[in-house]
Amino acid sequence: MFDMICAGFAEALHVANLFFVLLGVIAGVIAGAIPGINGPMAIALCIPLSYYMSPVAAIGFLVGLNKGAFFGGSISGILLNTPGTPESAATTWDGHPLAQQGKGEKALRTALYASVTGDAFATLVLILVAAPLAAVALYMGPPEVFALICMAMTIIAGLGTKSMIRGLIAASLGVLIGTIGIEPVSAMPRLTFGIVSLERGISLIPIGIGMLAFSEIIIQLERIIGDKGKTEVLSFSPRPEDRFVSLKEYLGCAVTLLRSSIAGTIVGALPGLGAPVASFFAYDQAVKHSKHPEEFGTGRLEGIAASESANSAVVASSLIPLFTLGIPGNMAAALLIGAFVLHGMTPGPLMFEQNAQFIYAIYGSLIVANIFLLGVGQLGLKVFCKMVSIPPLVLYPIIIFTCVMGSYLSQYSSFDVTLMIAFSLLAYFMRKFEYSFICLIIGFILAPIWETSLQQVIIASEQDPFMFFKHPVADILMVLTFIVICKSVFSIRKG
Repeated sequence: MFDMICAGFAEALHVANLFFVLLGVIAGVIAGAIPGINGPMAIALCIPLSYYMSPVAAIGFLVGLNKGAFFGGSISGILLNTPGTPESAATTWDGHPLAQQGKGEKALRTALYASVTGDAFATLVLILVAAPLAAVALYMGPPEVFALICMAMTIIAGLGTKSMIRGLIAASLGVLIGTIGIEPVSAMPRLTFGIVSLERGISLIPIGIGMLAFSEIIIQLERIIGDKGKTEVLSFSPRPEDRFVSLKEYLGCAVTLLRSSIAGTIVGALPGLGAPVASFFAYDQAVKHSKHPEEFGTGRLEGIAASESANSAVVASSLIPLFTLGIPGNMAAALLIGAFVLHGMTPGPLMFEQNAQFIYAIYGSLIVANIFLLGVGQLGLKVFCKMVSIPPLVLYPIIIFTCVMGSYLSQYSSFDVTLMIAFSLLAYFMRKFEYSFICLIIGFILAPIWETSLQQVIIASEQDPFMFFKHPVADILMVLTFIVICKSVFSIRKG
């Protein structure tokens, strides 16, 4: 085992892998700094490119992309008061007031150090707990897997939108779309309506690109046409005390950083909660535990540290359910499943037996990406800030072209481009009517596992309707699912 760990980390330190991780971090920071672009959107665009990389380089590149985007979102949030990503919204509450005081660079450095701290803590937790949890997960049979996915989709549906009913409708639609293609038992085409291209099923790439990237471009163009107004990038103060974060100031935020990193790690490990929940929760806790809560919102470094350390901790901790159970913790982790499958691997507990060296190589890439983020953030801070001011009418045509080419190159099929446009329109209207397209994507990803486990239960039990009652763990999970649904129904009636 020790030799395998060493081989995995050595593979992560290969020059080619280091280059792609660094490239991912740089691209992620740029993507996160541009309002309207976030980590999952960038991952969806870049998954087709990862096909030409080695498995370790591909996952390292995408993980670095996600890490960079989480920090990059704070750049536009602090300077423009427009969060580049949703999880950076809480960062603006103290970051932008500091920028208005001429301390924008200090605020950005605080966000950088907090992001690196939170991510390092969560990565350590991932390395320590993933393997033991995976060993426990190996004892789960088809009934437990089926019940676990039911509970996961219910929780995600409840947290992905204000209405659980709408979340469940979106997740069910995702499951329905995931069943399109050849039925695994009878090998008969299903829901293809005579369209030959649908017999192979629908790929995650056109769905991800269409619903995350192309639909966002439609929304942003709609806002530009509506002329919502423009913002200006604030200048930096030349004084050293307004530019740099001293060791005393960093240590003054140490308790906040530790508390927020723990909160972000726990939230990230729970499927469906996501980085925005971690960010707002950590900020709220920082205010409650502060001796001067009235100063928050006026430019407190603790506010930036709480938000950024919590949302960055989600990056690594969201991989815990992915590696141990094969269930994505958030949207970025869900898209990473597509990258794993693209390279012939299925996330889950068996990965620790079949591809242990690959897992430790990913751990090494996570550590390296965090180090690169610190270096890239320090050296290229002012350069990345200029990315914020790129005119949308120059940027968006490039993104549209990337969406089209990314969809086409996934399977060299123009039909996938049509699917991408169709799903972008579906996501646009889902946003308008407050249906969670994230629930749809996660439902689509979990559909094959959910269907396979159900079929295994039915075949193994010879259609015994009491099969689930013979498995206590499955019973507990189904009861928890029922409780979550009942609470949602009762809250709707009270409302």
